[in-house]
Amino acid sequence: MEVVVEHSIEAFGRDEWNTLFPAELEDYGYYLAVERAGLAGFSWRYFGVREGGRLRAAVPAFLVEYKLDTTLTGPLRRVTEALDRRFPRLLRQRMLSLGSPVGEICHLGFAPDMDAAAQQRALDAMLAKAEEHAAAERARMLAVKDAGAAQQALWSAIAPKHGLRRQPGLPTAYLDVRFADLDAYLRSLSAGTRKDMRRKLKPAAALRIEYRRDIDDVRDEIMRLYEATYEHAVLDFEKLTPGYFAGVLGGLGERAFCVLYWLGERLVAFNLMLCDGARLLDKFFGMDYAVTRDYNLYFVSWMENVRYCIEHAIPLYQSGQGLHREKLRLGSRLSANWLWYRHRNRIVDALFAAFERLFRLDRHDPELAALIDGMPQ
Repeated sequence: MEVVVEHSIEAFGRDEWNTLFPAELEDYGYYLAVERAGLAGFSWRYFGVREGGRLRAAVPAFLVEYKLDTTLTGPLRRVTEALDRRFPRLLRQRMLSLGSPVGEICHLGFAPDMDAAAQQRALDAMLAKAEEHAAAERARMLAVKDAGAAQQALWSAIAPKHGLRRQPGLPTAYLDVRFADLDAYLRSLSAGTRKDMRRKLKPAAALRIEYRRDIDDVRDEIMRLYEATYEHAVLDFEKLTPGYFAGVLGGLGERAFCVLYWLGERLVAFNLMLCDGARLLDKFFGMDYAVTRDYNLYFVSWMENVRYCIEHAIPLYQSGQGLHREKLRLGSRLSANWLWYRHRNRIVDALFAAFERLFRLDRHDPELAALIDGMPQ
């Protein structure tokens, strides 16, 4: 078993990579687009396991200067922001993380014929290699971003062997689309939510909705809407570029498109979507905050996405992370994601372990706490 570390996904063959990730929308083409997008501050890595020259396991990764209060909100965030202004290096740590800043989960893939024991050996070898690479790159922290619930047993068996502890991440929301039409979907919601949605959707008649794969002529407007939404985000990490949107739309062909929302000649919202006929994945939504309250743009886009799934017989709408209270109210189910991490300095890591409860996302979030409590530990 040989573990390789590559700086570009092009070191792997498209087919050999995608074989490890069957039915995955965020495939080789997606990661190639991310790599070429020029996201500031990120350096890409890819860990692979080869046996007899054949790729048997793989996971993307990245290096970044990580701000330790990224997941904090409320009073604690205000304290850390004051500290950051006075001591700018205190809260920033160079980090090597498996996963992707723009991936829905940490995509950990294996050859189809690998059993659970073989997967554990491969993950163990890749984490050992990650420790070596973190040391070589002078990364102080080692992490795994958004380890998904489907592989929880695998991560729980191997990650602690490498000193990694876990924290809850933002959950992923899914809506199972089993409705004959939008009225049937609305009837599946509570009476209060149904009434609220009907009220919110009334102004939608003034909007024009357009589906696009070519956004060159509206690129600047899309970036304006994206940046406005980014500035309003409670939690921020990566900042996307025009190259990201162009690369995803150009590199994924018919599996990627944008939904544009117009008010007259004014673009007021956009939604970047990925779709393969079995799943509609909502990647990014941007909107004009000057009109969003008047036109309830987020809820209009939600209903449009549900309508698209119904019309095209797509059984699953994946609306991603964030706003999980609203998504639960709109009929979604949540799937937990985990952050595994440790500091490579034992003294600092012991301090992190002592105070990590202050940083937990579920500390002031009852829905997330309930999700975590209901999962096997």
